[in-house]
Amino acid sequence: MSLILASTSPRRKELLSLIATDFKVVGSDFDESTLTAADPRQTAENLAFGKCMVVAREYPEDTVIGCDTVVDCGGKVFGKPRDKEDARRMLKALSGSDHYVHTGVCVWHEGESHTFTATTRVRFFPLSDEQIEAYISTDEPYDKAGGYGIQGAAALFCEEIEGCYYNIMGLPVSRLARLLQKF
Repeated sequence: MSLILASTSPRRKELLSLIATDFKVVGSDFDESTLTAADPRQTAENLAFGKCMVVAREYPEDTVIGCDTVVDCGGKVFGKPRDKEDARRMLKALSGSDHYVHTGVCVWHEGESHTFTATTRVRFFPLSDEQIEAYISTDEPYDKAGGYGIQGAAALFCEEIEGCYYNIMGLPVSRLARLLQKF
């Protein structure tokens, strides 16, 4: 039996290596357009479940981990920005306010799925237009939920965090480790 990460995210791969050294990465082609959910937290969990199950169908004897992260700003889901204008819109909304980062995690093990969602509250300092424009001129915002990477230059935006730091990066390491220890 192998451990499989159903994500090609380099950040998730790096974070999973804190838990396990021997695992495979298999990307999931889950069709996110088919998803419906009541709120951003459930969206993250449903996406994680869908991604996990696509890979688990191919590898039913293995332990598969599926994840997805969304930013919840006032009840609205901020995924990865489509372009500069979308990144600008997201960062303006996050500026000077609290938002929540939800990471859904689904683990397929011995024919059963186990899911949870980790939530971290993040508060940004007020951001100037110049700060936003400088940031969206980099490559950093475009492959990250909410249009920012807390582990990069956006660390300068963060006033306060309540919850798991690694959850903001896309993998709640300590909660996942505890779940995997049960197996």
